[in-house]
Amino acid sequence: MSESPIERTTLSTVTLDGAPSFASVEVRRITIAPDFHVGAHWHNGPVFGTIETGSVNFQVGTGPQTVLRAGDTFHEPANETIVFDATDEGVTFLAWFPMPVGVEPELTMGDAPN
Repeated sequence: MSESPIERTTLSTVTLDGAPSFASVEVRRITIAPDFHVGAHWHNGPVFGTIETGSVNFQVGTGPQTVLRAGDTFHEPANETIVFDATDEGVTFLAWFPMPVGVEPELTMGDAPN
């Protein structure tokens, strides 16, 4: 079996007492191999992140596609189609997933339902 071109590592999960819209934030370091195209996908909650190394082609919905590089931050709104495809450098980034009580962060491939 070959290795996956994506590695996901949960760095921490923090419980936030009294938060109005979420109860915890999961932080992950994610590495995507060079030239790997994740493809259109969407999340069940918002994602906030920062690029550590490399670069990625990034697009939210039908908005403009941009290239994010080390130090750039991004926001992926919940239930929006996202493109996050590694360039020839590959990419490593930190991502924060704030979630309500009892809900786990999910990634669903394809376009978000409208």
